[in-house]
This record gives sequence, C-alpha cells and structure tokens, in this order.
Amino acid sequence: MFLFLLTAGNQLIAQIDSMYLSYIARYSAMAVNEMHYSKIPASVTMAQALLESQAGTSELAVKANNHFGIKCQTGWDGKRYTYQDDDENTCFRHYDSVEESFRDHSHFLMYRPRYADLFKLDPCDYTAWAHGLKKAGYATNPRYAPQLIKIIEEYNLCLLDSMPLKIERVQASRTGKIPQRKRVVSGPEPRILQRNRIDYCIVGPGEDIASLTGKYEKLNWEIRKYNEIPKGTEVRPGQVIYLQPKRKHAEAGFTTHIVAPGETMYGISQLYGMKLKWLYKRNGMKPGTEPAPGEELWLRGMKVSRR
Repeated sequence: MFLFLLTAGNQLIAQIDSMYLSYIARYSAMAVNEMHYSKIPASVTMAQALLESQAGTSELAVKANNHFGIKCQTGWDGKRYTYQDDDENTCFRHYDSVEESFRDHSHFLMYRPRYADLFKLDPCDYTAWAHGLKKAGYATNPRYAPQLIKIIEEYNLCLLDSMPLKIERVQASRTGKIPQRKRVVSGPEPRILQRNRIDYCIVGPGEDIASLTGKYEKLNWEIRKYNEIPKGTEVRPGQVIYLQPKRKHAEAGFTTHIVAPGETMYGISQLYGMKLKWLYKRNGMKPGTEPAPGEELWLRGMKVSRR
C-alpha cells in the first residue's frame, strides 16, 4: 500500500512538473517583454502566473484568460467573469487574450499607489519583490512570498531577469541555461510624450499601426484598443496615439471643453486622453451622436442635463 501511494505521489509530482515546464516554455517570453515595459522582474511575473493560474489550468485562466487572479475592483470597465472565491461569488477581470492578462498585470502594479514601493527595489532581487507583493496586499495567503520564491528557485526563473527584449520563446528546464537573444536596435529613439499622465506619440509620415507596434514595443492589439480604432481603420500622420489606456476623465485643470466647428467626440476624447464612452457618459449623450459647435462638454464630473 505504501509503495502504491509513493508511486502515485511521484507520478503526480512529475505531472505537475511537466505542466509547469510547459507553461514556462509557452509564456516566459511574455514575462520578459513585460519586464522591459514595466520594470517588474520577469521571474516574479512568471512565478505569479504559475501560482495564480495553476500553470494555466485554473477556471479563471481557461475561461477568462485571467492568469493573475485580478478581481474587477473599482475602475474596471472591461469584461467580467463571476467565479466562486472563498465561498463567495466574486467578480474577476475577463480578457480577450493571455497577452492582455499579462499587460494588465503590469498596469495593475504600475498604477496603484500601494505597489509604488516595489519599484524602488532592486529589479534583480526577486526575494524582496515576493515579500513586497505580500506586504502590499496582493494575496491574503501568509505563505504567498515563500511560494513565489520556491517556484522561482526550483525552475531557475531568475535567469529570465537578464534576458533581452523581444524574445520569441524559451527552452525551459530546471538546470539548463536559457539561451540569450540579442536585441537589434536601429534608427533614432522613438519620441514619447505625456498627456493626462498617459504616454502618447504622434504618427509620422508613412507610419501605420504595424510600424507603431514595432517602434514603441507594443503588442498587436494595444494600439487599436487604447485608441478605440476599429479593425480596418488606419492611423494618419499627425494623429495622437496613446500607448497606454486612456482615463475616465481629463486631467485636473481641464473641467469643460467648448466644441469648435468640425470637432468630433472621438477627436475630443483623444485631445484629453479620455475614453470615448466616458466622454459620452459624462455628458448624458447617446453613443454615436455628435455635439453642436459652441456646446460645452464636461470632462470631469457628470453633466446634469443637455440643453
């Protein structure tokens, strides 16, 4: 009986190990690319994804592409997935792709004040990052930091923290070295500006969405989603293109906007770095309608009525 249990236990461990190695091989490139974008150690991102998604097999990962267990929380206006967590039905974020889940994980840590101290840590100190995540309240499990550290050390994930940008795939193993890939850089550094605390660029002559994706190291879907550009529509020279999600309101100091002749709701939303649907919502307007010249639009707060 003991021998049977021992054999079954070893088989289970081997199965879990195989799942982990397969997940690492498939998604480590995303973690590395996110590290160069966000400064979050790839080893920590990978360990969190493995733990939170059960190596991609959890219900949230399979049905909602949510690999980090991120709940809806205040401010989330994307898709939702209801899942029973801690014996209660809880709202979790639902993504269109795994790439979107990894990018939102970066934004989740980058833009919340309680995680600000993490970015003061040594980016190669995965131990400090693991304890910092627990201290900041990412998880309630008291063993969360040791679990992350154990995963990182068992699978040599710290090797990911020195990998270059734009890798395609890694060969995962417990002992083997991860091959290095050189990053090829050519041409002048892209110019990134800021508006409403959001990075943006100006489309240059001859540029399109494909070239912007490569130039600013974005994922394929980001340019269209962040700028609400429908499929089949291209950008034009001189157009403002946001490289991060727009916000629900304009920055402080911009309370209202008087519509000039020829201006559209979309153009105004791009001018202030506001999500188009929130510009409509704040002004009590039906999506798809346009304002009249001279009309006052609210950029912060909610307009009581339209006259």
